[in-house]
Amino acid sequence: MTTMTEASVREFKMPDVGEGLTEAEILKWYVQVGDTVTDGQVVCEVETAKAAVELPIPYDGVVRELRFAEGTTVDVGTSIIAVDVSGGAAPEPAPAAAPAEPAPAEPALAEPAPAEPEEAEPQGRTPVLVGYGVAASSTKRRPRKGPEVPVAAAQAVQAELNGHGTAAVKERPLAKPPVRKLAKDLGVDLTLVTPSGPDGIITREDVHAAVAVPEPVTETPAPAAAPAPALAPAVAVYDSARETRVPVKGVRKATAQAMIGSAFTAPHVTEFVTVDVTRTMKLVEELKQDKEFQGLRVNPLLLIAKALLVAIKRNPEVNASWDEAAQEIVLKHYVNLGIAAATPRGLIVPNIKDAQDKTLPQLSAALGELVTTAREGKTSPAAMQSGTVTITNVGVFGVDTGTPILNPGESAILAVGAIKLQPWVHKGKVKPRQVTTLALSFDHRLVDGELGSKVLADVAAILEQPKRLITWA
Repeated sequence: MTTMTEASVREFKMPDVGEGLTEAEILKWYVQVGDTVTDGQVVCEVETAKAAVELPIPYDGVVRELRFAEGTTVDVGTSIIAVDVSGGAAPEPAPAAAPAEPAPAEPALAEPAPAEPEEAEPQGRTPVLVGYGVAASSTKRRPRKGPEVPVAAAQAVQAELNGHGTAAVKERPLAKPPVRKLAKDLGVDLTLVTPSGPDGIITREDVHAAVAVPEPVTETPAPAAAPAPALAPAVAVYDSARETRVPVKGVRKATAQAMIGSAFTAPHVTEFVTVDVTRTMKLVEELKQDKEFQGLRVNPLLLIAKALLVAIKRNPEVNASWDEAAQEIVLKHYVNLGIAAATPRGLIVPNIKDAQDKTLPQLSAALGELVTTAREGKTSPAAMQSGTVTITNVGVFGVDTGTPILNPGESAILAVGAIKLQPWVHKGKVKPRQVTTLALSFDHRLVDGELGSKVLADVAAILEQPKRLITWA
């Protein structure tokens, strides 16, 4: 009978699909155990701190194991799926008599060191995405039943390979290194945890569930018991009938961290101006009838974006970033215009690359594509990197204005309020006019009051007299 060997199994690891990401949540598996996969086939969709991404697998084979369930957050570099690349049909699990053979057991104990450089051996393949590691020969698969001494000894060696203490004679609970660390931090004894993962592996959820359940008093070491009482009150006051707890992860977690970092790193200043945009609204209606804009998205945001680009052209020093490490101001000769977009997964800020070079129809097409992609949850991490200036349109919610926080690494952000019909003095008479309030927040290390005021005044002047788009551009 053909059995799966270590040499025939490849471990597909969670890649870093962005820049410096440390974890991702598995949203959906597209394959199951026993399915045949081919090089480049998408096997799952994951949500990173920036976007949802589909992961292709970099080799052919048969799926042997899905390491994690949907909804699980996995550290980058952790194996998520095992694939047999031997080319044979899917074999049944090895019979119980196979582990009892004495010959392979002794060498396994004698050679723990070669398993260490697992990630350093590419095995002749080039990773598909940044962070894709091709596993070496070790699959770290364990027999389902382990009453015999060789199996217990092999598990003890595996514990040493994972860096969790010396080899023990008794059988250890099965858990990944991150799960063991979590259990240690929470004071949970893994021997008392009921596993729910494949092959009896203990998952993060199992550890968290064990925290909520009182543990039996069985030789509990004093140091391990200390953290448990600290978590007990939080669990005790939680009333599921009146409260709902939502885990902070993915895009929402990244947004929260970025906003905290921005708010307490860059000194924010916000200026406001209220402007009559009646002529801009008329121009929007005219452009909707223009044949050059047929099939394109034409709205006030389009002209506001163009007005900001013209204002930046007239005041290029506002388009900059602060390099803390080098103690330098970096002036950007391009504008990657960010547009804040609310999505079911949270707020994201994709940007239009080199927006300063686009004509009005091209800018309209880029805005339409950006919004559609964001709503579908298909925005790529690359689309959210290297922004320079951002626009956030709070007016769509009926809000007059706000004090926006800078997108990290950017110099300014323009908030656009609701456009409302209001009494306004026009040509010496009070008339109903379309009016809105703009708010410009900027990094005061880069932009002083004069420069920020000039930029905001230019945007307001263009929206009041849109013909300036021609004379100032």
